[in-house]
Amino acid sequence: MPIKKLPLQDGWGLRLISNLTFQVLVAIALGVVVGLNFKGFAPTAELISKTFISLITMLIAPIIFFTIVLGIAGMSDMKKVGRVGGKALLYFEIVTSFALVIGVAVANIIKPGAGFQNHNMTDATGKLAVYEKAASEMHWGDFIAHIVPGNVFEAFAKGDILQILFFAILFGVGLSRMGETGQAVISLFDKLSKVFFNIMKIVMKVAPLGAFGGMAFTISKYGVKTLQPLAILMGSVYLTMFLFIFVVLNIICRIYKFSLWQYLKYIKEEILIVLGTSSSESALPAMMEKLEKFGCSKSVVGLVIPTGYSFNLDGTTIYLSMCVIFLAQVFNVPLSLAQQLTIIGILMITSKGAAGVTGSGFIVLSSTLAAIKIIPVEGLAILIGVDRFMSEARAITNVIGNGVATIVIAKSEGEFVSPLTP
Repeated sequence: MPIKKLPLQDGWGLRLISNLTFQVLVAIALGVVVGLNFKGFAPTAELISKTFISLITMLIAPIIFFTIVLGIAGMSDMKKVGRVGGKALLYFEIVTSFALVIGVAVANIIKPGAGFQNHNMTDATGKLAVYEKAASEMHWGDFIAHIVPGNVFEAFAKGDILQILFFAILFGVGLSRMGETGQAVISLFDKLSKVFFNIMKIVMKVAPLGAFGGMAFTISKYGVKTLQPLAILMGSVYLTMFLFIFVVLNIICRIYKFSLWQYLKYIKEEILIVLGTSSSESALPAMMEKLEKFGCSKSVVGLVIPTGYSFNLDGTTIYLSMCVIFLAQVFNVPLSLAQQLTIIGILMITSKGAAGVTGSGFIVLSSTLAAIKIIPVEGLAILIGVDRFMSEARAITNVIGNGVATIVIAKSEGEFVSPLTP
């Protein structure tokens, strides 16, 4: 009688276990279980999550620098660099505006703040003061001036994406002007770039640990009960981001003749990692590599993705617009259409000013509330407890939106080839 093979012996079981997507999903599920049942594990879980994000962060600066420099140096026409950058910024503003309008519209229809009772506002007073102080220090002019690094090495040490982006563009332009004499540098940079991408592949093997730690920390520290009073707001935010991705971005994908589903399937591992870590930066290096393999040219990827991480925060803008309307409803502050349009205009500016700032959601909210002067800033205390649970949706939407933007710009420039089969 033949012995029946176990599933693992057929090979598919081993392939499943070794699949990164499966590993991250299991890690997230385990994180939820551990977070619910072992509250004392929170500090260790936070350490695991922060360590993984640090592993990714240490690669972001060199990968962005080499990718941008190689992309620009490979462009013989410098006008093309300006054209790609201009198209990207225009696209970012148009799509971000749609995100803001959708957020405001859904918040007005669902009215998540109507009849809300202020829950435990005093518990977050200390944290709120920190955000208010940071918001008071935000100025548009300072943000522009900050883009130019006073010290290039300091920019790399701090991992300041905007400053690295600015320096890399200048370096790439300077290198391209060297002609044949610059080929040795380009060849060296190309090899160094491959080294860093190989390091990234090694780091991604521990992504399930990072996802486990991030989810376990979130659940164990904040608990599921904190979601109950703000469940309607959270549901509204998640619904709006779902509509933005599968309606707005899907329409854009159809216009430019590529499949949103194929794209989402291709970056599923990056989406799950962002879900587990609540950080869009954890997927930045992998997204740059994936988009090149998907069919976008290195030059377009190098320019659009890093810029998008500062100027194309679709998820963040949806969150901001909905939270402002939510707080207006909580405090029974009626907002006219003109006032809401003013808020949208202010958010289009302040959302850019918080690029790369830790806790940017609250800082931007504080600065926006301070600017419109009609909604109490103290209302932010209501949101502190559940912000972490909405950060996953913000980060995932930001990542998906930036990838779509890159493909759109690549196609418009004729810098896109048929994607590889995932």
